[in-house]
Amino acid sequence: MRDMLVVGGGYVGLSMAVAVKQAAPHLDVAVVEAAPEHVWRKDPRASAIIAAATKMLDVFGIWNEIEPTAQPITKMIVTDSKTSDPVRPVFLTFDGEVEDGKPFAHMIPNVAMVGALRGACERLGIEITHGLSATGLKTLDTHAEITLSDGSTIETRLVVACDGVRSHLRDLAGIKTVHWEYGQSGIVTTVEHERPHNGCAEEHFLPSGPFAILPLKDNRSSLVWTETTADADRLVRSDDLIFEEELERRFGHKLGALKVVGDKRAFPLGLTLARAFVAPRLALAGDAAHGIHPISGQGLNLGFKDVAALAETIVEADRLGLDIGSINILERYQAWRRFDTFRMGVTTDVLNRLFSNDLAPIRIARDFGLGLVDRLPGLKSYFIDQAAGTTAAGNPRLLAGERI
Repeated sequence: MRDMLVVGGGYVGLSMAVAVKQAAPHLDVAVVEAAPEHVWRKDPRASAIIAAATKMLDVFGIWNEIEPTAQPITKMIVTDSKTSDPVRPVFLTFDGEVEDGKPFAHMIPNVAMVGALRGACERLGIEITHGLSATGLKTLDTHAEITLSDGSTIETRLVVACDGVRSHLRDLAGIKTVHWEYGQSGIVTTVEHERPHNGCAEEHFLPSGPFAILPLKDNRSSLVWTETTADADRLVRSDDLIFEEELERRFGHKLGALKVVGDKRAFPLGLTLARAFVAPRLALAGDAAHGIHPISGQGLNLGFKDVAALAETIVEADRLGLDIGSINILERYQAWRRFDTFRMGVTTDVLNRLFSNDLAPIRIARDFGLGLVDRLPGLKSYFIDQAAGTTAAGNPRLLAGERI
């Protein structure tokens, strides 16, 4: 019988396995991943990782491997305008450091992060099984039985569902969600430009939704471009010339000529919050527990916070000789993470509704608010510290750079 089975081999699932196995080497931890073994090597995307998450990766012993590929975000600017506006005034500017020489976030290629996490799993002896999904869940007093898509079963004391926003395990456990669609899709791609970005990230609030420019290494930037779903699908299907013309209308010419160098993909955007994060012998983490709008860039980082909190809960229970799959133990994790997740979900929902429109009174009010924040250094420092996750009350130890 396994001690813990993680279903889902993305960043959150792999981090979950590493966090627990590193702190409690005697526990039998395994990962089941639905995707074929080498699919992760073809992921062209990059992710924004906050300072607290890099501390956790450092505890795992893999940040030194990831850091050479990471682009520090040294500055962030926020504008609010129409696509047709010839000038986009900057309403809010954030310096990117939370400490001297330490930026509040980095942009990291997904391939580098997953590769480093998989290497950590191999060194710790964590078995990863590919090409199988969970199709059945049976909960008993002492363990759970997971049925896989090949008909085999695995017995485990605890199942951690990291199988995405459409989590099948969540459904099998009977956990309901609060969910709605925004009628928007996020276009994700990578572009090259002539001039250096100097580590500056930009977020333009346009009537169709936020348009984020996130710096990468080698004069490249990652885009998260929000449009109505119909327009996003049309843009993704268009040829590169049309796509780049529409891109330049939003991106501008400050970084010179642009060239799309990554796949163009569109992802429907919505809000999904699980009504419970735990059930007997089961815990949800990452997108299985919450899927939020990318307007704040906090989706993956919420998942890393889940990892740090759940791992600490499990390891401390094990050290006390308690049952790590007990609902009483798992409810401690739920109490730790539920409010923060709900707050972030509501915040991103309100921000998206506030900025994804062109009503004049609302524009005036929000621009006044952005300008006010820009003139209050103490408030700006508070927001950047909150975004970096470095001063949050009750942070798990891993997010403070401490071993469990």
